[in-house]
Amino acid sequence: MNKNKFFKSLFLIAALYDLILGVVFLTMYKFIYSYFNIALPTYPMYLQLSAAFVIAIGIAYYFVYLNMYRNIDLVKLGIIYKLIYILVAGYYYLIGIAHVIFFWFVVFDIIFLVLFVWFLVYAKKRK
Repeated sequence: MNKNKFFKSLFLIAALYDLILGVVFLTMYKFIYSYFNIALPTYPMYLQLSAAFVIAIGIAYYFVYLNMYRNIDLVKLGIIYKLIYILVAGYYYLIGIAHVIFFWFVVFDIIFLVLFVWFLVYAKKRK
């Protein structure tokens, strides 16, 4: 598989990952929190707003999938988003406040982050 096809597939996977994750947490957060024995938030609006933002980022990755080089700035935004999530969720996991499920999201986001940076390096060399 050539690199363009690899990166195109990567952004489709990233789009689906964030879209599905966002929709699931937006609509089924009570079930998820209950399943993992996590206390429900006092104000679910904050959780749902975060989930809606994840959906928006998933849509952005879909735009990148459609045209990687025209939408390269969305990749940069995605890197910032992944980095912020990694730092915040990772911190709360390390101090013992976040459930292990959020640690796994950190792991997946680290993988995406590394691959997105690799794409930016590849795109810059391609110019």
